[in-house]
Amino acid sequence: MADPALAASLTELELKQLIACHECDLLMRKPPAAAGERVECPRCGYELYTHRTQVVRRSMALVIAALLLYVPANFLPIMQLNLLGQASNDTVWTGVLGLYNSGMQSVAVVVFLCSMAVPLLKLLCQLAVLLSIRLDIGRSYGLLLYRIYHHMREWGMLEVYLMGILVAIVKLIDLADLSIGLGLLCFIALLLVQVWLEVTMSPHQIWEALSGEDAHAGD
Repeated sequence: MADPALAASLTELELKQLIACHECDLLMRKPPAAAGERVECPRCGYELYTHRTQVVRRSMALVIAALLLYVPANFLPIMQLNLLGQASNDTVWTGVLGLYNSGMQSVAVVVFLCSMAVPLLKLLCQLAVLLSIRLDIGRSYGLLLYRIYHHMREWGMLEVYLMGILVAIVKLIDLADLSIGLGLLCFIALLLVQVWLEVTMSPHQIWEALSGEDAHAGD
């Protein structure tokens, strides 16, 4: 008679070798992938994951760059407006304060969360997850923070805020003297770095590294 513990361990091992397609639900054995190779579903062609090199190091550099850009992107002037002799320097933070003081407190809270609070929390969660992998400490907390990060992903809407800024510039450029501030350049750089980070920080490899299945993810 087979040992139940051995059978259970074998079953768990077999389950870890399986992967399901997110598009067509095809269940298959997880194929091995070398550095730089992409794994696709044989049925629908959906990209399951890409095995990237030095994921943690590259992601760490991008997270630090994004955190350094965060303060100037939100507190340096996005645009300088001169209308009828009155000049103003507008930042993301002053925009939130302007909405709040205008009686639109609920809108101000939403703008603050989506343009400032959530993007910062996402970056801090990513930094903590990468440090837990890199230093090999607190990986259980890293798993929790990575789950929290995935729940917050849809709430960081920097690209929507950027579209609003561009629309405002187009509307105001014929009404007043308008010049672009350094804050807008930092804001665009922050958005691009975050997009780059999303591409580089492969969820497949991060989950495996946090669970201890990928011992080379931190290299």
